[in-house]
Amino acid sequence: MSVGNKNLILKGGLLILLCVIVVLVNVLVFASVGKKDISVSSAKNIKVTYPKAPPKITLYDLSIINDEKKWTVNNVHDPAIIKADNGWYYIYSTDVKVGGVPKPGIQIRKSKDLINWQFVGYVFNGKDYVYGGIPKGAYEWTQATNLWAPDIKKMNGKYYLYYAASQFGKNQSYIGLATATNPEGPWKDEGEVIKTKQGDVVNAIDPCLTFDANGQPWLVYGSFFGGIYIIKIDKKTGKPAEKGFGKLIARRDMSVQDAIEGPYIIYNPKFKKYYLFVSYDSLFNDYNVRVGRSDKITGPYRDYNGKLMTDIESPPSEVGTKILGGYHFENDDGWIAPGHNSVLIDGNDYYIIHHARGALDKNWPYLHVRKILWTDDGWPVVSPERYAGEKEQVLSKDLVVGIWERIVLDPYDYLQSEPVKITLLKSGKINSENSSDFWTFVSPNTIKLNWCKDKTKKIYEVETVKIIPAWDWENWKPTLVFTGLSNKGIAVWGKKVK
Repeated sequence: MSVGNKNLILKGGLLILLCVIVVLVNVLVFASVGKKDISVSSAKNIKVTYPKAPPKITLYDLSIINDEKKWTVNNVHDPAIIKADNGWYYIYSTDVKVGGVPKPGIQIRKSKDLINWQFVGYVFNGKDYVYGGIPKGAYEWTQATNLWAPDIKKMNGKYYLYYAASQFGKNQSYIGLATATNPEGPWKDEGEVIKTKQGDVVNAIDPCLTFDANGQPWLVYGSFFGGIYIIKIDKKTGKPAEKGFGKLIARRDMSVQDAIEGPYIIYNPKFKKYYLFVSYDSLFNDYNVRVGRSDKITGPYRDYNGKLMTDIESPPSEVGTKILGGYHFENDDGWIAPGHNSVLIDGNDYYIIHHARGALDKNWPYLHVRKILWTDDGWPVVSPERYAGEKEQVLSKDLVVGIWERIVLDPYDYLQSEPVKITLLKSGKINSENSSDFWTFVSPNTIKLNWCKDKTKKIYEVETVKIIPAWDWENWKPTLVFTGLSNKGIAVWGKKVK
């Protein structure tokens, strides 16, 4: 045998070995089997782990209104999250109370698993605070009767909690800071961080402390009025390291229906991008979450289609990639006005934490935790079902075949996006063997839905979605769901129902 043939055989063997290694790595990375979970096998003997049933929640429960010890995910608005050094996850949220006057002070809840939550108490509590829970500096500037939209991070060996005081529709506003060595307190009020007055273009609420890739802290903040700003923070004090209000990074028209608020920035080292999450529109009706990304923490931030997040010339609904909005699946009333999110990065897992209002009575805000998955080109997409312990896994094509409910999160949908049933046939066709629409499976857990828009010209709109085992909250059973984006940047959700 010639040297050339020997080399060819050797290279071929190495290629086969490399392919085997890649498959094994994929299985190790994506498969996650819990002892208490439900496991099933596909036709190809790929074991899939579904989450077990989460605790059932009674919505609109008037019996617990005045019993804070029984508050779990109810009365949660503008939630900020942190995983503390003690292993607990903590949520800090706006002072709200359905059916009564809220106690001021910033509510605290905790959980060991992001599923079961218990009420802890308040950040500020006692005679040293106005109304028993508002720092004097915040009250003197704003005359606020409760506190809004906190954020929390760990820095300098302490927990830094930023809070906001204002009155709805005004920008006589105040962002303050409190610190503690324990996530449950006691907390020390450190006073003013940024404040604005009537007539200023900026509104000093909705703070979020974030860090760039070099560890430098920044504060992103703002709501309504002139938009979202970012300012450098002194790491020693937790307060601005420069004068003024900082740099504008996102804005919309100043009318209520075109509002922008609730900014939150994270950095994803895999894609080397900064992601700006914001909430659009009316708090009680059509609230929704949009995202843009940038190579620098100070921007410019652009959406999937390249539009600047500061663009006020384009139609308002066409700026920012919508990844979460009001919706319902069959057999359920669903949710409206989801928004004002924070993001938890827990190892390699990402979660979006937000509130949403029950569709039957929008006065009731509830805490939602959802898994964030990432598209191959680096965009965050949100699970259509609330978190119950699911993990991204290797799947078989055979598992995908069946009937699904599909929801398109149209950026022009102002209330609830509706489900439409589709059938993914074994042949790869969608709905009918004679259809021009088809789907393809991409290992380990991705499919492409190809929708024919022009049969003659062979023009397709392609939705690339990630599939994950999840809990079907509407039908109370385990199932598969998908989430992703079309080639036009439109988010799409799906849930297998048969």
